[in-house]
Amino acid sequence: MDTQLPVSAFIIAKDEEDRILKAINSVKDWVDEVIVVDSGSADRTVEIAKGAGAIVFFNEWDGYGNQKRFAEDQCRNDWLLNIDADEAVTPKLAQEIISLFTPAPEDDIYKVYIVDVFPHEKTAKDWAFGYWQYRLYNKGKGRFSESPVHDTVRPKEDVKLAKLSGRVDHYSQRSIQFSVEKLNRYSDMQVADMIERGRSVSSWRLLTEFPLAFFKSYFARKAFLYGWWGVVVSVNYAFSRFIRIAKFYQHQLNEASKARN
Repeated sequence: MDTQLPVSAFIIAKDEEDRILKAINSVKDWVDEVIVVDSGSADRTVEIAKGAGAIVFFNEWDGYGNQKRFAEDQCRNDWLLNIDADEAVTPKLAQEIISLFTPAPEDDIYKVYIVDVFPHEKTAKDWAFGYWQYRLYNKGKGRFSESPVHDTVRPKEDVKLAKLSGRVDHYSQRSIQFSVEKLNRYSDMQVADMIERGRSVSSWRLLTEFPLAFFKSYFARKAFLYGWWGVVVSVNYAFSRFIRIAKFYQHQLNEASKARN
């Protein structure tokens, strides 16, 4: 594919040597440039990214939103495509994006569907759970928020929004061990964000969060179609939801103890 669109693709990364090449290769043949912002990798992430033709910058980690805003500022094009280091644009989505620029996109910001791919899979199942996010956009019409946890493009007023039918494969799990370590780190950030925003959480959720989250994953998100692996997926998801509430409850107990003393 020799098409070069007036689009800058950007990726934030840290210690992604096993996954970042797939991400870069999924876009590098048809975008104008690939920008990688590294926050201090101790592995070969930077070397691999440069070897694949990406332009690499260093920026000290400042939360998901600010890291992506820094990456936006390094891009030379108005049109931006964001993918994460553990994602890959599918060929169908690539062709769809290319067709948008013949001659130019009619809308300002496009949502794409990002679907889970597990370590034993090459690509996502037809029924794989996914979520919609704004990932292809004109940076004059919207930018990522400054939230340390919620890395979401915030559209400006009166912009034209649209959805693309192609998908992004999301290789989020290296292993169960990796997933547990990640959810532990991420739940810390979620709790810090909840505290900063003055959130309150009912203690009853300590009882309801796990079973409701398991039901949501196993049935509503169709994890049961994976067989026994669906049980693993659903338990992990339910625990990730529960541990966030448990950590926040612990914070409430600590604050109450300080107040009494």
